Amino acid sequence: MPHLIDRDPSPHALRPAPSTKLTTTVPREYVHRAAVSEVLLTGWEFLGGPRRDVAGSASGGDERPEFEVRAQWPRSHASFVPDYGYQDPMLLIESVRQIGSLLAHAEFDVPFGHQFLMSDISFHAEPDMLVADTVPTDVEMRTVCRDIVRRGGALQEMRYDVSVVREGRARATATAAFRCMKPDVYRRLRGERPTTTDRTPPPALDPAAVRCGSTRHVVLGAPAPGVHNRWELRVDVAHPTYFDHPVDHIPGMVLLEAARQAAHAATGLPGALLLSLSSGFERYAEFDAPCFIEARTLPHSPSGDVTVAVRGTQRGDTVFTSELVLRPHVR
Repeated sequence: MPHLIDRDPSPHALRPAPSTKLTTTVPREYVHRAAVSEVLLTGWEFLGGPRRDVAGSASGGDERPEFEVRAQWPRSHASFVPDYGYQDPMLLIESVRQIGSLLAHAEFDVPFGHQFLMSDISFHAEPDMLVADTVPTDVEMRTVCRDIVRRGGALQEMRYDVSVVREGRARATATAAFRCMKPDVYRRLRGERPTTTDRTPPPALDPAAVRCGSTRHVVLGAPAPGVHNRWELRVDVAHPTYFDHPVDHIPGMVLLEAARQAAHAATGLPGALLLSLSSGFERYAEFDAPCFIEARTLPHSPSGDVTVAVRGTQRGDTVFTSELVLRPHVR
């Protein structure tokens, strides 16, 4: 009698039962990632609400379509590693960022090749939202799109509000806004900019001070003697997460990671949990000049949470601002 392993399996035998729910990631192109391993979103569906049809006519009232977007946060990520019993909050921020490009391409018909410019992004989470488990963290992100601007039927701007649900309960909220540009408009705006830099990054700040396991992931340079709470941004275009694909400016997620690291370094609380972040982007961070990250700790709240104001500057101009809230003792 031959072993079953020697037989060609029936195609029907390989099909899951009708009730089996399969999980996979969304196409990487939808979320502007080159590596499939950097895709956090696993699916989406339209829930309802007024929206425009393909011809561009309104379906009634203000255009505020609602979607459910699903994500999974791994137990082990190349850069955003669980620590102190909690998932790295940057997984939440990156998931929210990915929602914008996913919906723009998949639901609002924005062609691939258009450039996306994040105007602002923020989140607030309960500690339970970020607890690391013995399995990957599955979340549902109920997303309402609003402030939608179209020109000639094409999407130009949009804001979206997100309620993040874990284990059946909303445990975080977020909002973000972006603009998108046609390739020729972007080229007229930016010209031909390099996608790399010949500037040597400064030596890294101590990884233990910024909740990093390796200097490879540290984006703040060690400050000069006598300088406090001001660091030069370390730009490593070979980093597989921060620079997943070639770009002509320093990505916003790199700036947000710099803000998070600056908050830990300025407070001396690497073990504190980031529960809130609100950031606005004012201009591009370029490769051809140093970008400096400055942090200022604000008075503590009655709850003991610590608020840190962070600003990034380049050639004396503000590139971005962030306000972050850390909770020193969550257990």
